[in-house]
Amino acid sequence: MVAFLHAMDSIWKICGSDVIQAFDLSAFRTVCDIGGCTGALAKQFLSTYNESTVTIMDLPQVVETAKKYFVTDDERIHFLEGDFFNDPIPEADLYIMARIIHDWTDEKCLELLRKIYQSCKPGGAVLLVDAFINEDRSGPVSSLLYSLRMLVQTEGKERTPSEYTKLLMDSGFRDIEVKATGKLYDAILGRK
Repeated sequence: MVAFLHAMDSIWKICGSDVIQAFDLSAFRTVCDIGGCTGALAKQFLSTYNESTVTIMDLPQVVETAKKYFVTDDERIHFLEGDFFNDPIPEADLYIMARIIHDWTDEKCLELLRKIYQSCKPGGAVLLVDAFINEDRSGPVSSLLYSLRMLVQTEGKERTPSEYTKLLMDSGFRDIEVKATGKLYDAILGRK
């Protein structure tokens, strides 16, 4: 598990600022990073929006490993052990789900996004970070390869921006904004 977490940590150190800076997120003071793993994306967020706090919600074994190997003494980062499908989601202004939605079927995504919508403060939002597939499904090649991997390893898939938009709207989120970063991962923001 440590090797996998090191790989994820490296990815977010390299491309995390691209997705964090895709939108102006300065209004969001309490952030919950669902499945936030090592805290690397939380650190990227706080380097840009230093007046916020981030709660990283992840499985107990991930939290234990992240605390042991990755997280510094930053008082703005807190961990919450839990299973986001079965445990309560903490209230926040902004929820970040980076490389989480692509693991699940549309039905499970809707279940999770509706649960987040219920916990989201009025005026809050959710930020999805993933590798988007072109609307005509012609590429990019890296996203298509990720989608194939999701098909083999999980029950999920990579999606087009319109598919993500539909999931967000069907969950209650509105004012959907899509940003292609031109990098490995893209971002989509939905507001409550």
